[in-house]
Amino acid sequence: MAGIYFHIPFCKQACHYCDFHFSTSQKYKGEILSSMLKELELQKDYLGSETVETIYFGGGTPSVLSPSEIQRFIDRVAVQHHVSSDAEVTLEANPDDLSPQRVKELRETSINRFSIGIQSFFEEDLRWMNRAHNAQEADAAIKRVQDAGFENITADLIYGYPLLTDEKWKSNLGKIHELDIPHVSAYSMTVESKTALAHFIAKGKQPEMNDSQSADQFTYMIGQLREWGFEHYETSNFAKPGHYSRHNTNYWKGVSYLGIGPSAHSFNGETRKWNVANNAKYLSAMLENRIPAELEVLREEDRVNEYIMTSLRTMWGMDLERIDRDFGGGYRAVIEDNARVFVERGWLDRKDGHTLVLSDAGKLFSDHIASELFIDDESK
Repeated sequence: MAGIYFHIPFCKQACHYCDFHFSTSQKYKGEILSSMLKELELQKDYLGSETVETIYFGGGTPSVLSPSEIQRFIDRVAVQHHVSSDAEVTLEANPDDLSPQRVKELRETSINRFSIGIQSFFEEDLRWMNRAHNAQEADAAIKRVQDAGFENITADLIYGYPLLTDEKWKSNLGKIHELDIPHVSAYSMTVESKTALAHFIAKGKQPEMNDSQSADQFTYMIGQLREWGFEHYETSNFAKPGHYSRHNTNYWKGVSYLGIGPSAHSFNGETRKWNVANNAKYLSAMLENRIPAELEVLREEDRVNEYIMTSLRTMWGMDLERIDRDFGGGYRAVIEDNARVFVERGWLDRKDGHTLVLSDAGKLFSDHIASELFIDDESK
């Protein structure tokens, strides 16, 4: 099984915190889309003969595409790959793009899952982020998609920023519960270099983010969503039973995926590659039938570390028996030795005697724990 990701590099406007690759100009949208279809053809052998079970439109803002443009990509995948009959096909969408007519048209496509970029239900927060939608559109878009018969929906939320009081955060989560949304992706506000937010902070126009606030709001969210029947199945993702994101879950489980478009990443277990994050350079390369990507051939240690990093983010944890089976080389003993201090602190729990899983306390330090367990040349 495998997944295909399309990076649609266009947005109506730039959110102050975002460092993903996109352009606010759609002048060359037609050329970019045609080049992505060409890249799909050029890359058709990357996944071998694996069945495609997920297709994901990300970005950028994929909902700027018309339904016919979206379906054209899906149809082309079906020509070049065997696609599962129950494939999950996700569209990331901004609320302001989900008009009644657009939702009706999307119902006629193969899209069967929506990832809606809510971020907050408060108007002042959305203005602070420089989001393209308003609070009323956030609420209306979700109801509109549900009324059209779409049940597989996730909403994105952000926490840990100055305007978000604990009461507002509780209200945002309560709104998710009230609207009966079965999946939530929630991210702590981070300050990435070269973003407007980083510039504002450097100039003293905005305060720095508060790590303590972020940790408290993350911890509250874990408990509250659990009480409402959500499973915390990945560090930033919560789902009612049966509503996991199959596409993203496959990322974390090491399943192969092909990324198409400027800045898109691909992984097939043996190599990782990433396309140039520049629309003009991407177009130029495609005119020459050349994929503008850097390629990394993964060493065994790289593959072990990849598994450590991704598995620890999930509720399924890191299976030490799988490390023995898939990698060998004595890695298990090194990892268990390095993990002992985190088990003693209560940050890692043992499950079934051979699986290491982050505790709720450990989830606050997941990146640090993973880095301490990584295999290097000296630890083999």
